[in-house]
Amino acid sequence: MSTGLLIITHDQIGDALLATAVAMIGSSPMTTRTMAVSLDTDLEQLTGEARSLARELDQGDGVLILTDMFGSTPSNVAALLLDQPGIAVVSGINLPMLIRVLNYAHLGLPELAHKATSGGQDGIVWSSSTARR
Repeated sequence: MSTGLLIITHDQIGDALLATAVAMIGSSPMTTRTMAVSLDTDLEQLTGEARSLARELDQGDGVLILTDMFGSTPSNVAALLLDQPGIAVVSGINLPMLIRVLNYAHLGLPELAHKATSGGQDGIVWSSSTARR
């Protein structure tokens, strides 16, 4: 068994990030689905779709949900799934976060959520400040 991965983002941001990450590391070691949210989609419909995808992805070890921006519709939909056991949500997805998650797919859900957060943060670098060192 392994943790499932659900990426909920505006439009095709999640599809592009996943395709890029898989191209970089060779394959996805996790069962992964993406969900594209458009600005005019009904919240109730989105929540139902997300619940269905989460159930499909949960092989017994839970589901990590990555969203693009905290407080946005994708993040709010993911937050509504927190009433289900075995769900963790991390917002602010970027490519380093996703690659970190895929590289540590063997970890349990809490540890994987922590790796997602640290990977995303570690991938944010102010280049002009590091160039002066």
